[in-house]
Amino acid sequence: MARPADLPAGGREAVAKMRDAGVNPTAIAVFAGYYAQLVQGATGLIPEADIEPLADVPRLDDPCVSAEDVGALARTAIIRLNGGLGTSMGLSQAKTLLPVREGHTFLDLIVRQVRSARRRYGVRLPLLFLHSFSTQDDCLAALEAYPDLRVDDLPLDMRQSEEPKLRQDTLAPVAWPAEPALEWCPPGHGDLYPTMLDSGILDALLDAGFAYASVSNSDNLGCAPSASLAGWFARSGAPFAAEITPRTPMDLKGGHLARRRADGRLILRESAQTSPDEMAFFTDAARHPHAHCNNLWFDLQAVRSRLAALDGVLGLPLIRNGKTVDPADPASPAVWQLECAMGAAIEVFDGASAIVVPRSRFVPVKTTNELALLRSDVFDFGEDDVPRPVVQPLPVVSLSADYRLIADFEALMPHPLALREATSLTVRGRWRFGADVRVVGDAVLGPEGGEVPDGTVLGDAARRSRS
Repeated sequence: MARPADLPAGGREAVAKMRDAGVNPTAIAVFAGYYAQLVQGATGLIPEADIEPLADVPRLDDPCVSAEDVGALARTAIIRLNGGLGTSMGLSQAKTLLPVREGHTFLDLIVRQVRSARRRYGVRLPLLFLHSFSTQDDCLAALEAYPDLRVDDLPLDMRQSEEPKLRQDTLAPVAWPAEPALEWCPPGHGDLYPTMLDSGILDALLDAGFAYASVSNSDNLGCAPSASLAGWFARSGAPFAAEITPRTPMDLKGGHLARRRADGRLILRESAQTSPDEMAFFTDAARHPHAHCNNLWFDLQAVRSRLAALDGVLGLPLIRNGKTVDPADPASPAVWQLECAMGAAIEVFDGASAIVVPRSRFVPVKTTNELALLRSDVFDFGEDDVPRPVVQPLPVVSLSADYRLIADFEALMPHPLALREATSLTVRGRWRFGADVRVVGDAVLGPEGGEVPDGTVLGDAARRSRS
């Protein structure tokens, strides 16, 4: 483990900045380790030659829920990662405060899913959010609308640590007086583990009688509380497990699991850990056929014991993420953000496992392409507020850069699309969509832009009607 005092000047300056800001000691130790790797030239890349595709993964096939499954769910805590601002979509608040359906936000729907599972199975099912310094206040204010959400004395959230962005040219902490908050970044969702330890939440859950955690991103509404998966995980005896699902064209750039040739362990590889000349392997669905859902299950005591043995530092693989200090200003200084992925912990635990789940468990929203799909009629939200696809495979939505920012997206596509009969929708220009627009088969709108009137039918049906 790298000692902060042994780091070069830029690293010592960064550590001092973290200490002055009150960052917890474990997070500082994790950062120091990654900084030492950075100055030694580490990139975090995982070559294709070092891994082999994952095969023979068990599937969740039986939808029946047994009393044993419910018993496992009763000992499970639900944790949702809620630290993202959605800056790539031009947001300045938590992405989960975006409306999804009928005025309900991601945050609302997560709460409603948990309350529904509590009623259905008669379990306590605590819900905790991992917030960042950017999302905590707004989201806790929104959660005040649910006074019955808290379970016993358990908190509703924990706040992940923060670290300085590093100039790529000097590896010193970047200075940005115009907006000092931009000098900082979250250290990736792998920070979940030391945050659970240092905040006392890990011990609080164990003391309250909980044995397992079900964790996912807050923008994935498909990962609702599951008694059948809780039962599978409990019976597996695994300390850690990841949900994976068959890849579609919409998620070829997302992470995947593989087996490391050197020791046979399961590992997670993200796109940021893949060199540009090997992206053809990374996106090859025939070679790596399953997407990593970032839906995780872990045994709380196993995590507690492993953290204790390693002084809180799991040593997850480095992700060196290149950005600009101001994400909205490409001319601002180039920086490195030193991150790690929580799913990478699969390589830390002996006996870790994976399970193939239905695609309905993976409904991520990283861009407005996916938001347009989630708001469309392709998904049916049941009484439990879980989005379930009514067609398979899902249509592929590809919107031009004119729709990248949420303000432009809302202005250009103010009404949900009818996509149940669609195969794909490609929009290459700035088109404003009216109400009740329906897509059949494949539809392409050109770069010239324009208006799509109310009630328009795009795609194969429209072409047939004109022929």
